[in-house]
Amino acid sequence: MAFLKFRIYWEEDDAIYRDVVVKHTQNFTELNDIILKAFEFDQKHDATFFRSNDIWKRGREISKAVYEKEYIAPPLLMEETTIGSEIIDTNQHFIFLYDFVKSWTFLIELIQVIKNAEADMSLEYPIISRIEGVGPMQYGTKGLLGKTFADIEEKYDLSEAKEGFGEEGEDAEEGDHDKDDNDDDSTEDSDSNAEGGEFFEGEAF
Repeated sequence: MAFLKFRIYWEEDDAIYRDVVVKHTQNFTELNDIILKAFEFDQKHDATFFRSNDIWKRGREISKAVYEKEYIAPPLLMEETTIGSEIIDTNQHFIFLYDFVKSWTFLIELIQVIKNAEADMSLEYPIISRIEGVGPMQYGTKGLLGKTFADIEEKYDLSEAKEGFGEEGEDAEEGDHDKDDNDDDSTEDSDSNAEGGEFFEGEAF
């Protein structure tokens, strides 16, 4: 048995990719599932693989189901097709299309064939072995920055800082009131000095 390591690129940015490792005896349904898991997508939509070449030309489909569309050749079914049976060369390419409405497209390249003796047999395959780049948001947002922002907020305790700003504002207002009170006191003192402080008159400094 061999293990196959694939690199899956998001079509719109090849700096964003995931490496996954599968057994050559596993089927394309399992490859479909691990790709969606790696990019944190759900599994609610239609999907299909295409055999491909070095210039990413789409060939025969390996599909989740037989869909109502025209096929040049009848598609193979993911559940019935082992991954190893579709490996023609050592850098085999596939294209993965997910959600036909939004057309999420991923480019798949075989980057390593791992011998049985070199594989970690304690792991349950398929596995995600590497994550590079922030993946696309399937539905556009994840609560603004999602978990990333929550981690930043916790690390720097932004909630406490926010409260601190509020307290500082209140202190500033109180300080203004105190200043006003002091100004009033100063005015009163000045008035009393003016009334009873005639001793300044006529004295030289």
